Amino acid sequence: MRLAYLHAGSIPSVFANGVHVMRMCDAFTAAGHEVTLYTLPGSHPAEDPYAYYGVRHRFPIRTVPVADYTPSGYWKRAERVRGLLERDGVPELVYGRDPYGLCAAADLAPFVYEAHQLRRDLEPAGTERDLLARPRLTRLVTITHALAHDLRSTYADLGALPILVAPDCADPVDPTPDRPLRQLPGRPDVPRIGYVGHLYEGRGIGLILRLARRFPGLDFHLVGGTPEYRERWETSCDLSNVHFHGHRPPTELPSYYRNFDLLLSPHESKVYTWGKLDEIGRWTSPMKVFEYMAHGLPMIVSDLPVLREVLQDRVNCLLRPPDDTDAWADALTELLADGPLRRRLGDEARRQLLERYTWRRRADSVLAGLPPAAAPAVTGPEGR
Repeated sequence: MRLAYLHAGSIPSVFANGVHVMRMCDAFTAAGHEVTLYTLPGSHPAEDPYAYYGVRHRFPIRTVPVADYTPSGYWKRAERVRGLLERDGVPELVYGRDPYGLCAAADLAPFVYEAHQLRRDLEPAGTERDLLARPRLTRLVTITHALAHDLRSTYADLGALPILVAPDCADPVDPTPDRPLRQLPGRPDVPRIGYVGHLYEGRGIGLILRLARRFPGLDFHLVGGTPEYRERWETSCDLSNVHFHGHRPPTELPSYYRNFDLLLSPHESKVYTWGKLDEIGRWTSPMKVFEYMAHGLPMIVSDLPVLREVLQDRVNCLLRPPDDTDAWADALTELLADGPLRRRLGDEARRQLLERYTWRRRADSVLAGLPPAAAPAVTGPEGR
């Protein structure tokens, strides 16, 4: 099937949405589809976006800039995207997270809209409602059941929406990598506690630093974060056992995971995107949690309703209240003292990832059961 993926963010970039989009395009291509990605030009200096993200397939990427980052600018860009779709040959299916682009192209082909939050930022007001009312909407993909519930409630007047819940994912990890172990700063003979992700408000960085102060015999490594957020946290931290590594290309992250003994994901109840533009805590599905699972490492994660859609305490992780530092300290102490528990949690997390949460499985799932013109390819061995 010829599939166009519409993305309103930059490729490459330091943001998680770029990882998600490139992984999905890679998985669609692995499933046998002809994929073209329409995206903004890169906001991060990388010569080869395929190498930067570590994807296996070199699907075409068409960059369509925006003149100004305003609704008017995005609408004008959406019309240019539509023109490119017509000139490139109208695809059999349009898929994307770009409401403006999907609105502009909604009459060209059946389309799938993937939502990661309620879009209250779109102008004019009612843009998302208009998109969901279009007759060629084939499927609405959400990353959590909580978001599916809120979309149904918000747009109840539109009737039954064609919603499919598809959590975020990760790729399986090679258990015997041929790359050398990355050398990290700090002490080589103490346990290493890892966090991978952004450093925005609501990501629980303050809790990690409180734990580091309580456990001077452990080294804490935080991988990720834009330069301004890294500087903000690093300049206020006076702990010698905390190491900030800043943003790293996705393809480099496995070499960090291989150094860690256990991982933290301390999301707060309110989670913000860059610059506090949006609050997404009710709907979040952190990709890094799935990467943690793929690496088979034990993890402590915030006990939030939306995360319980995937995680279960003492089965594939330890869940602790995001505002209870004592509970996190107790969980950290327990995991460090109990090797069999660490192995059991990590092994079960990896097993569930391979069984349920790979990008290839997700790519097949979001297209399954669509009309014949948008039917998925048959899943092969790569569909694990």
